Amino acid sequence: MTDIDQRAVNMIRGIAMDGPNAARSGHQGTAMALAPLAHVLFTRVMTYDAEAPTWPDRDRFLLSGGHASILQYALLYMAGFGLTLDDLREFRQWGSPTPGHPEVGHTAGVEATTGPLGQGIGNIVGMAIAEEQLRSRFGADLFDHHVFATCGDGDLSEGVSHEAASLAGHLGLGRIVLCYDDNHITIDGPTEIALTDNAPERFRAYGWHVEELGEVGDDLDALEAGVRRAMAVTDKPSLVVVRTHIGTPSPDSHDTPAAHGYSIFDDEIAATKTAMGIPADQTFYVDDEVLEMYRRAGTRGRAAREAWEARLESFSGDRAALDACLNATGVEGWADTLPTWTPGESVATRKASNAALQALLPVVPGLTGGGADLTGNTGTTMKDVGTFSPADRSGRQIYFGVREHGMGAIANGMALHGGAIPVIGTFLVFSDYMRGAVRVAALSNAHTIFVWSHDSVGVGEDGPTHQPVEQLAALRAIPNLRVIRPADANETAAAWRLMIEASGPSALILTRQGVPVLEGTSAAGVADGAYAVSDPDGASVTLVGTGSEVSLCVAAAKKLADSGIIARVVSFPCWEQFEEKSSEQQAAVLRPDLPSLAVEAGVSMGWHRWVDDVVSIDRFGASAPGARVMDELGMNADHIIDHVMQLLAPSN
Repeated sequence: MTDIDQRAVNMIRGIAMDGPNAARSGHQGTAMALAPLAHVLFTRVMTYDAEAPTWPDRDRFLLSGGHASILQYALLYMAGFGLTLDDLREFRQWGSPTPGHPEVGHTAGVEATTGPLGQGIGNIVGMAIAEEQLRSRFGADLFDHHVFATCGDGDLSEGVSHEAASLAGHLGLGRIVLCYDDNHITIDGPTEIALTDNAPERFRAYGWHVEELGEVGDDLDALEAGVRRAMAVTDKPSLVVVRTHIGTPSPDSHDTPAAHGYSIFDDEIAATKTAMGIPADQTFYVDDEVLEMYRRAGTRGRAAREAWEARLESFSGDRAALDACLNATGVEGWADTLPTWTPGESVATRKASNAALQALLPVVPGLTGGGADLTGNTGTTMKDVGTFSPADRSGRQIYFGVREHGMGAIANGMALHGGAIPVIGTFLVFSDYMRGAVRVAALSNAHTIFVWSHDSVGVGEDGPTHQPVEQLAALRAIPNLRVIRPADANETAAAWRLMIEASGPSALILTRQGVPVLEGTSAAGVADGAYAVSDPDGASVTLVGTGSEVSLCVAAAKKLADSGIIARVVSFPCWEQFEEKSSEQQAAVLRPDLPSLAVEAGVSMGWHRWVDDVVSIDRFGASAPGARVMDELGMNADHIIDHVMQLLAPSN
């Protein structure tokens, strides 16, 4: 290790202590232990250009253990990504670009929002899939990079890491270099109190290449050599195991559980800095020579980036498809390919969704994905585009296996990498298994499309374990997640247009059973979030439905008309889109001057914000044919009419 390397590592460790100390909050020990490895990656190994942090062919770096964020912020400052010393001083403060865990889109150079442990491991698998697909489809001249990440025992303990690592090994994703910070310490105590896994053997069993480097946490040359050996393995993902000592070289906190958090205070910080040979009386200290060295490292990739831009300019392949992939959209006129259906047909919206998806595949070239062993059931089958596998890296159909949580984290990684619009499917009731990834998608504004079918007790005989009732409300509670429950096939096609055009994640909620194609449904109405399907003069009540229940509202309105009661019918496919409308626009749709009744085959939670009363299912379902369950639990026109009559009664 050269003198300047040693000083750089020491200064990173100084910042790793100073940031949390200034905030009186944060995680010092992991950042200190990983400083040498991170230094090697940022100054010797990775290809990137800090002046162009979103250059598509850059190497990616993730901290799966996002609690060590001060380490990444120190590196981003030193390498010239735009952070300042004042930003480091504002670590974990309101409005700062240095929040407690890394947030993509908030801080230049941060590739993914990490914090919930294990999510980053799923993300790097998705990023590696996206890189492989782009390289195969558009050539290694344009896409030829690696994905690097650090992780700890917490990441490897979380179930999502098992799911993601298993699929990565099966697919042979050789562009992954995952560095395992093997420090033998957890918050509760030594790892051995709860964990005796043999991580290297576990990953070998998954089909990974494993480099066990041993006690080389401070040996830069050994770290670099191990990482480069991993990079040379092209047919397997690699795990690089490094035995580190949390909190090193602090005299009292190293190798202690306390070092997992904020435990190194003023006196110990000063003693540690003195031992490292950096000024004990200065905070966030980086000398000019080290900073200059890092700024050179930060722009070392400029020539590679400029050469890439020249190759892009002379690219002779399908430039329209390439641009559409990189911009996460379709080629010109893509929306015109969406299918339409004739009113009166009966079509399950999951089948309509697959027809729309199939129509979009040739014109939205970034669409890729599949299901968690439910590909055909959820309408996420992709015909004529190949299957992604070790033998075919250009394939766009991905079989995730029964790995819902891993699938969600992987899809987010694909979206955040760029070049792909991931589409993933399972049953709505199993959205519970992947909620962590869905929440992170919303936090990340990832352009991930979640397709959840079998959306109600209409699932039938499988019974309450498979019949969702509370999931819609739970998903609508997640900020920045667009939840769309289309009423019929034409609304479903419109939902696909909205999901491609809009930013951020979307959840498409689909029926297993056939539902009628209705008169009056519209693409513009879906984009608005809610609209009147039927708006006759002289109405005395408004019926509001989503999904399959819109047709029940239409049927109820016809019966009410026979009794001389005129009812409006509103389809309300997406609360989040409707929330963006002005109060005047909302009033024009919902007509607050009239009593209103919502109908949805799920819990009533949230509906009273919009309407006066709700026909809902505030209980678990039952095992029986779907139509019988729906009818027994009040999802029928007669039950709707009973509620309307109560609303219109003089006492109301």
